[in-house]
Amino acid sequence: MNILLGLPEVVVYATLGVWVLLILASMIVSWLRLRNPGEKYEELARRTESWWWMIGAFTFAIVVNETVAIVFLAFISYLALKEYLSLIPTRRIDRGLLLFAYLAIPIQYYWAAIDWYGMFIVFVPVWMFLFFPALMALRGETRGFLGAVGTLSWGLMLTVFCLSHLAMLLVSGAVPNPVGGGVGLLFFVVVLTQFNDVAQYTWGKLFGRHKVTPSVSPNKTWEGLAGGVLTTVVVAAAVGPFITPMDWMWSALAGLVLGVAGFLGDITVSALKRDLGVKDTGGLIPGHGGILDRVDSLTYAAPAFFHFFRYFFYP
Repeated sequence: MNILLGLPEVVVYATLGVWVLLILASMIVSWLRLRNPGEKYEELARRTESWWWMIGAFTFAIVVNETVAIVFLAFISYLALKEYLSLIPTRRIDRGLLLFAYLAIPIQYYWAAIDWYGMFIVFVPVWMFLFFPALMALRGETRGFLGAVGTLSWGLMLTVFCLSHLAMLLVSGAVPNPVGGGVGLLFFVVVLTQFNDVAQYTWGKLFGRHKVTPSVSPNKTWEGLAGGVLTTVVVAAAVGPFITPMDWMWSALAGLVLGVAGFLGDITVSALKRDLGVKDTGGLIPGHGGILDRVDSLTYAAPAFFHFFRYFFYP
């Protein structure tokens, strides 16, 4: 593995490639908005702007060192959990317990940082799952007990456990990926998942006719889903062999996993927002909602890819 700027050389070049594409995309979007003033391309412009935020933060995190990258990913989980807890209805008696939910974040990411897979994989789904209902029961309030336990446990799974697979992939991926290391696998997941979102949106705008889930996400169409996933498969097949140990066929299959899982994560968070009657989970990213709005696809894509890759490629 050749090292450049403290990173695998292939990852440095891949990151530079993303920045070049982002600059070109911004220029194209600006040109389209000049030619067609109005709201037609405003959503595309907001998505491009959010990419600048995400790629900038992601680049900073991976360039500094692995510890900073893990802390950054843990901070993303914190922001996502904070947004989630600010949206869901909570019982007054349980509000003091939310501190334990936040404490689960550094503990979960510590297991990832030391590459302790056994504890990483059971801490939230087993130990925190058992801990919160018992603690709530000891406080003696039974009214709304099931709803409180369910919403808190699901929120921890979604924002902490699922997203922490990114950190585990970063730390544990060096051995099975001599080409780009763990950071190469992290790059593959994050960039392709976000690319899949944009591709599905673009294909849907161009050719979308048939709604997938009109009551959950009215803008999602079968044409957009199929076009986006197919595009992601093609890009994954082209990029994967350069930054992962997968050949083009395995990379294409990984692209399929990311495309479908990303879509499912997107509509799952959309269903949550519909149920709560909100458009966005927050306002942290100017013009495009909160952190959970931006990582919704990764909540499914990260664990789906991690276990796919671990099953077939870990020694």
